[in-house]
This record gives sequence, C-alpha cells and structure tokens, in this order.
Amino acid sequence: MIREFKEFALTGNLVELAVAFVLGLAFAAVVTSLVDDVIMQLVAAIVGKPDFSDLTFSIGDGEIRYGAFLTALVTFLIIAFVLFLIVKAVQKAMPAKVTQRDYPHCLSSIPVGASTCAFCTKDVQPAM
Repeated sequence: MIREFKEFALTGNLVELAVAFVLGLAFAAVVTSLVDDVIMQLVAAIVGKPDFSDLTFSIGDGEIRYGAFLTALVTFLIIAFVLFLIVKAVQKAMPAKVTQRDYPHCLSSIPVGASTCAFCTKDVQPAM
C-alpha cells in the first residue's frame, strides 16, 4: 500500500498539478494587487473613493450593504478583464501550433502527420 501511495503521490500529473496550483496562487496575488493597488486607486481618483462599502440602506432592523456587493462586482469585472488581456497577450506571443496542411493534389486540408489523404486516398509524405 505504501508503494502504491508513493507511485500515486510522485506521478508527473500530481506534481504538475501541485506546481500549477502554487503558481496559480502566486499569479492570483499579483492580479489582486494590480486590481486593488493600481486600478481601484484609479477608480478612487475618478469617483472619489476606492470602494463603496459604506453604501447601505436600512429596512426595519436589517441593514442592506449594497456597497460591499458593488465593490465585489467591480473588482470581479476588473480582474476578469485583466485576465482576459493577459491571456490575449500570451496567445499572441505564443506561436500557433500547426495541425493541418494543404494538400495540393485534391485541394484539401489534411493533418500534418497524415501519410494518406482522407479525401482522395493518395499517399502523401508526412510533413513532420
């Protein structure tokens, strides 16, 4: 049982997942700091305050803190937009992986590693 646990715990997938998790936490801290310390401060310069937590109204004995919700919503939207921009930048920086190629004999698109055209069944040289 100990041998099986060692195999499970030290497999590449689990270690890769652990590394990805730690990097994700670090990345989340960077994005949160960017939003809280930079972007929300720009919002504060425009609107007059960095959060809306003090916005409330009362109904009977209850207090509705809609300002805290607005702050969380604005923060979420800004974080989502920042992540979108980061993903777009990374996608632009990474070379696109070529999976298809044109086959001039029958003017079709075939997989890069194909040895036979699926459309005209002629033998082709693999491009790999």
